[in-house]
Amino acid sequence: MKALLRLSVMALLGMLTTACSLLEVKLESGIEPLPQEQLNMRVFSRDFSSSFYSKVEQTADKIALLHKDEADAIFIHSNSLMWKIYSEQALQRTIFQASPVAAMVDTWALTAQMTEFYETGAGKALFGSEQALAVEVSRALQVQFEDTIKGFVKPGEFDKNKAFIEQYVEKNPLTEMTFSRHSAFNDWLTFRGINEFEAVTTFGSVPEVMSDISDRMAMIAEQMPKILGWKAELYALHSNINAAEIQDTLANISDTSAKFRELMAQSPEMMQALAVDMRRELSPLLQQLSESTDDKLAQLSVERQALELMIKNERLALEEMVSRERVAAAANLDEISKHTVEVVFQELTKTLKSLILYFVLFLIVVFFAPLGLGVWLGKRMESKRSVKQAKTS
Repeated sequence: MKALLRLSVMALLGMLTTACSLLEVKLESGIEPLPQEQLNMRVFSRDFSSSFYSKVEQTADKIALLHKDEADAIFIHSNSLMWKIYSEQALQRTIFQASPVAAMVDTWALTAQMTEFYETGAGKALFGSEQALAVEVSRALQVQFEDTIKGFVKPGEFDKNKAFIEQYVEKNPLTEMTFSRHSAFNDWLTFRGINEFEAVTTFGSVPEVMSDISDRMAMIAEQMPKILGWKAELYALHSNINAAEIQDTLANISDTSAKFRELMAQSPEMMQALAVDMRRELSPLLQQLSESTDDKLAQLSVERQALELMIKNERLALEEMVSRERVAAAANLDEISKHTVEVVFQELTKTLKSLILYFVLFLIVVFFAPLGLGVWLGKRMESKRSVKQAKTS
């Protein structure tokens, strides 16, 4: 018995293991992984983000430092902060899309738009004499990303995509430092004649999706503190708050308080007289305020009573209406019941008449028809017998 029990347990464990394996295979088989080309595209595109962040930040800080002692220092410093904030936020939106192809196209379009914005577009005069640095870095980032794309697509495909990027930038230039823009992926699908329902066939297997989410969270955790710090610096730069002025104001308040306490200690009679005068001047005002408050409370009480009376009347009217409708409904119910009974009895009478008629017909068919048939047959046989006897005789 022990051996049989042990064998049964082992067989059960084997069946459970097989079932788990089948379940795992079934779950994984329903998910299509990303092609290797798109996986590489995602990895190298996100590696580009680190280069983008570092180059933009270094260049923006350099521009702000070079204009530190000039008349337009605040203007240049503000623009450098906004460049870092909004360009990096825009890159996060483009490069962390679910589809690697969409991320590639949109990031390429963003770098080209940024180059056009600082070189010939609306932002060509944002950095004064150091505008060339912003143009140089933007173009370098665009070239770097294009060199990355060349490793994933064929030369003919690269030329088609580049033609689309040039056309897209011409139709959708950046107009402000906030980098407000719409995704280029849908326009790219239209340009290439690809159905939007066939553009993205899979988001990858479960490990690939989890890796994508992990990359997003890591990038957010790394960039968010820096972006918040730049926004705080930009706010402080354009506010009228000055640390030195705040310190001077606090010192003046402290000196005034000390002098007031000293005055109170040296002239108690004067402070007592001041208190008496203030009480005499404020007493009429307080009395008037009290009377006004009493009037308002009395008026509120009257209005509350009127509201209660109105609610009571409305409730009585509602109860009367409900009672009236109930009586009417009961009367209608009696009429409906009476009519129903009449109709039922009429139909029952018709049914009984039909049943009686059918019963009579049944009796005729069952009893009288055989009897009449027998009588007719008897007479016929008797008639034949009589004819035969007559012939014989």
